[in-house]
Amino acid sequence: MPHRTLRTSLIAVSIAVGGVAPARAEPANLPPPGGAQSFPIEVHQGTSMAVSASPDGRWLAIDLQGSLWIVPAKGGKAKRITDYFNDARQPVWSPDGKTLAFFSYREGSYDLYTMKPDGSEMRHVTEGIADDREPAWSPDGTKLAFSSDRAGKGAAGYNIWTIDLASGALTQLTADDYEDRMPSWSPDAKEIAYSSTRGVAMSLYAVPAAGGAERVLKEGSAHYDAPVWTPDGKLAYVANDAKGSRLEMDGVPVSGAENVFPFKLSWLKGSKEYVYVSDGQIRRRAGGRLTTIPFSVTLDVTRASYARAKRDWDSTSPRKALGILKPTLSPDGKAIAFIALGDLWTVPVTGGAPTNLTRDHAMDADPSWSPDGSRIVYSSDKGGGLPQLWVRDLRTGTARQLTDIATQPLGAAWSPDGKQIAFIDVDGRWGVAGVALADVASGKITRLQGSLPQPGEPSWSADGRSVVISLSKLYSKSFREGTNQVFVIPTDGKSPPRWYVPDADLSIDTRGGGGPAWSPDGTRMAAIYEGVLRVWPVTPDGAPVGPPRSVNSEMSHYPTWSGDSRTILYQNEDRLKTVDLETGTIREVPLDLTYTLAKPSGRTIIHVSALVDSVHDVTQHDKDIVIDGNRIAEIRDHDATAHSGARVIDGTGLTAIPGLIEHHSHAQKDFGAAGNRAWLAYGITTVRDPGSQWYDGIENREAAEAGVRIGPRIYSGGPLLEWNRTFYKMGVAISGYAHLERELGAVSALKYDMIKSYVRMTDLGQRRIVEAAHAMGVPVSGHEIYPAAYSGVDATEHTGATSRRGYSPKQAPQGRAYEDVIQLFGKSGRTFTPTMFGSWGPYLEKHPEFRADPRVKLYPAWAQETIVGTDTMGALLAPTYAGSLKMVKDAFNAGALVTAGTDTLMAPNLHSEIYAYVVAGLTPFQALQTVTVNSAKDLNLDAGTLEPGKLADIVLVQGDPRADISATYNVRKVVANGVVYDETDLLKAPKD
Repeated sequence: MPHRTLRTSLIAVSIAVGGVAPARAEPANLPPPGGAQSFPIEVHQGTSMAVSASPDGRWLAIDLQGSLWIVPAKGGKAKRITDYFNDARQPVWSPDGKTLAFFSYREGSYDLYTMKPDGSEMRHVTEGIADDREPAWSPDGTKLAFSSDRAGKGAAGYNIWTIDLASGALTQLTADDYEDRMPSWSPDAKEIAYSSTRGVAMSLYAVPAAGGAERVLKEGSAHYDAPVWTPDGKLAYVANDAKGSRLEMDGVPVSGAENVFPFKLSWLKGSKEYVYVSDGQIRRRAGGRLTTIPFSVTLDVTRASYARAKRDWDSTSPRKALGILKPTLSPDGKAIAFIALGDLWTVPVTGGAPTNLTRDHAMDADPSWSPDGSRIVYSSDKGGGLPQLWVRDLRTGTARQLTDIATQPLGAAWSPDGKQIAFIDVDGRWGVAGVALADVASGKITRLQGSLPQPGEPSWSADGRSVVISLSKLYSKSFREGTNQVFVIPTDGKSPPRWYVPDADLSIDTRGGGGPAWSPDGTRMAAIYEGVLRVWPVTPDGAPVGPPRSVNSEMSHYPTWSGDSRTILYQNEDRLKTVDLETGTIREVPLDLTYTLAKPSGRTIIHVSALVDSVHDVTQHDKDIVIDGNRIAEIRDHDATAHSGARVIDGTGLTAIPGLIEHHSHAQKDFGAAGNRAWLAYGITTVRDPGSQWYDGIENREAAEAGVRIGPRIYSGGPLLEWNRTFYKMGVAISGYAHLERELGAVSALKYDMIKSYVRMTDLGQRRIVEAAHAMGVPVSGHEIYPAAYSGVDATEHTGATSRRGYSPKQAPQGRAYEDVIQLFGKSGRTFTPTMFGSWGPYLEKHPEFRADPRVKLYPAWAQETIVGTDTMGALLAPTYAGSLKMVKDAFNAGALVTAGTDTLMAPNLHSEIYAYVVAGLTPFQALQTVTVNSAKDLNLDAGTLEPGKLADIVLVQGDPRADISATYNVRKVVANGVVYDETDLLKAPKD
C-alpha cells in the first residue's frame, strides 16, 4: 500500500528537533464553533499519557489529550505537533530518529500514520474501515508491527500484523479469536512480543517475526501488558492487579509505589536508563534512581455560550405529538397502527384524526397486524404487572392477554400463516434479549435464541421458516462496537442462524427501528442505510442477491410493508410517508394528533416540620409551602389559620426537599409504566435520558407531559451518534458527514432536549454536532473530555466508561485522574455526571434494611437482582472506586458542575450515588445540590430548589439529609409538577 499525504491545516513555522532542523511551530486549529472564544490553561500532568524517547536521547514525544507533543528530554514546555482533532496516540520514534509513527482517529477509524518530529509530512500508512493501533518500529526501521481488527485469517478480534513501509505489504502474524495487542520487536528482530486477553486473563506471548507458532512469555494472576525487551534480554512490562499498576522486569517490580500507565517504556540509547509515565508524570529511571521530568502543556478551552431553549411548563395550548412509535402499515395498505401518548392508535393511510384504541395509563408498545388485518398484537402492562403480549380484536374491541412470563416481550411480529408471533424477550440491562415464538392459540412459548446483545425486532420470511433481526456483528471483544447486519434465525429450533452482510462497507443505521423488514412475498428486504430507505433482493432464506438501492433521499426510519409488497410506510422526521416501489411516488400521510400539558389548578398547602431549600445550607423548621397550580407561590412560617380554601397536605414530622433529578438514565419499554412510577416513588421528579431509540424518548416525554404516564418529567436525548460502528441499540452508525446532517435535521424536527456525541464520533464530527445543537439551543454531552472542552461540548458523562481507545483519557489505572483532566473540568466549568453506579454495595453495607424495600418489586426480576442480589457491578468497579471518588471531589473543587446520575434504570441507585459523593468528601448539602439545583441548572429547568416561582417538585422524607444524606431514600410523599402522590399509591397500577 503506497503512502498518501494527509491533508491538514497545519501551518509550518520553525523548531529544531532531534538533529532535524525543520521550520515548524505548533499547528493551527479550527476555531471553536459558533464564534466562541477559547482561552489557554497550563497543565503539568497527563492522564493516560504515553512517552517515547528519541534515539539520541534529546527529545521526548508524548500524547496528551489526543494531541502529540515534543518535550526536551530534560523537561520544559511542550510543543504541539498535531492539531486537536486527530485523537493521536502512542507516538514512537524510528530507529534513525527522523520519523514518528502513531495511530490516529481523524477520519473515523484508527489508522497508522508517520510524520517528521516537527509535525510535517504527515502520511497515512494504513487506511480503511478497520482499526489499526499501537505501532512498533522494527529495529532496522523498514517495518511497523501493529494490532488490528482488520479481516484476515482467523475469527474476529485483534491480531498482530506487520507492514513493509516501502511496499505497503501486509503480513498477519497471529490469527486467533483472542485480543492480541501492544506488539514490540525483539532487539534482534526475530520475534514480536505482545499482550493477549484470553477470557479474564491478560498474558504475554511472542511470535516469530517471519511467522510461526507463539510462545508464552508471562502468565499469572495479574494483567500483563505493554511488553518490551530490555537491551540485555530481560522482559519489561506493566502488571496490574489488586496491589496496583507497576512496572516489572522478569517478574521483579522496579517502579515502587507509583501508578504506572499501561504503555511501553522507552529506552535511552547507550544507557540502562528508560522513560515511562506514572502518576501523570514523565519518569526517568536508571536502576534504583528515579527522576521526574517536568513539563508543561497549554490546552485551549472554550466555555459554551448560546441561547438555551427552555421547555414550557405553563401553556395549555395544544401541542403536536411528535413521539409516534412503530407506525405499521396494515396488510391491505389502508390503515396504520402506531403508539403515541402511551396508547395504541389507528389512522387511515389517507390521514386524518386517529382513533385511540386503549386510552389508559398503561404503557403500550410495538403493534403488529395479523395477516388478515383483523387483529393487532402489541405489548402492554395493562394487566397491572409488567408488559406482556396482548391481542386486540378490531371487530369486537376486546383484548386477550397472550403471554404470562417473567421476562418482557417486545417487538411482536405476526407470522404469515397467523399462527405464531415472534418477539424479542427482554431479560437484561439496556435491551439484552432473546428471540422467541408464541403460539397464538395456546400461548405456548418457544425460545429460538438465548440472550443476545440488544437485538432488533423480528420480521418473518414469506414461508415462515425464518425470522430476521438486526444484530451487531462485532469487530472484536475488546471494543464492543460492530456494524448492524442481517441475522436470520430458522424457526425450526434446530438449524443454526445465518449472518448476511448486504453492504460490507456500511452498517444498518440502528437496531432500534432501522430494519431489516422482510417483504411479505419474501423477495426483498428493506432497511435504513446512511439515513435513507434502501431495498435489496434476497433469496427465500434471506441471502442478498444484489446491493441495497435507495428508494428515497430523505431521513427515514422504521420501514414496514404493505401485504402486496409494493408499498413501504416509513417515518421522515416528524412525518409519515409511503413510497410506491413500482412508480417511486412518495406521499405524506397527514396525521392530526395533539395533546395538552397536564397542569393542576387550585391551591395546595403543604405543612412540613423541616425544609431544606437546596439554596441555603440550613434546615428551616415548621414551614408551609403554598402551591398555586404547578408552581410554588410562597414559603412561609406555618399558620394553620391561613389554610382555608386550599387542599392541605400534612407533612408533620417530615422534611421537604426539592424533587430529585436523575441526570443520566436510559429509559426502556420493558420496565413498563411501573418503571416511571418507581422513579416518583423514590423521590425523582425529573429524569434526563441522554440517549434513546428514535422517537422512544419523545413518546416518553409527551406521555408524561400529557399526564397519561404517571411519572417524572422527561428530558430526552436522541440516539447516540456514532461513526461507522455502534454498540447500543439506541446508537446510530453514522457513515459520513452528509448522513450526520440528516440525523441532525431529525433531532431538530423532533425537538430533542440534548444530543449525545458518542464514543466513535470523530472529533471533527463532534465539533459539527456542537455547532448544530447550539443553534437549536440544546446542549451536547458525551464521554469525551478533550477536544470536547475546546469544541464547546457542554457536559461529560461518567468518571470512566466506554472509550474507543480501550483506555480512558479521563482516568488512568486505579481510576485516577490527573491535573489535565481536573483542570479541563474546572476551567471550562463543564457539567460532569460521574455515574458511580458501582456504589450500591457500600450503601447497602450501611443500610442493609434497604434490601427489603417494597418499591423494588416494581421492577423485573433480573433488575431486582441488581439491588437485592449480588453486587456484581460494584465488584467489577471496585479497583477504580477510590480513584473515581477522588476524581469527583477534585473536579468539584476545581469548579465543575457536578450532577448526579446513575446510568442505570434503577431509581434507588440515585440515592447510593449521592451517598458516594459524601464518601468522596462533599458535604451532605453539597451532595443534595448535585441531585437538585445543579441538575436543574444544566437542564435550564425552573426546579431544583424550593423557592417562590419554581415548579412545585417537592419530596417529603423522613429525616434531615443535611445530617445524613441517606434520608433522601426515606420518601413518604412526592409532589411532581404540583400533583401530590402518596408513596404507597405509587406501588399500585392506577385504575383507569
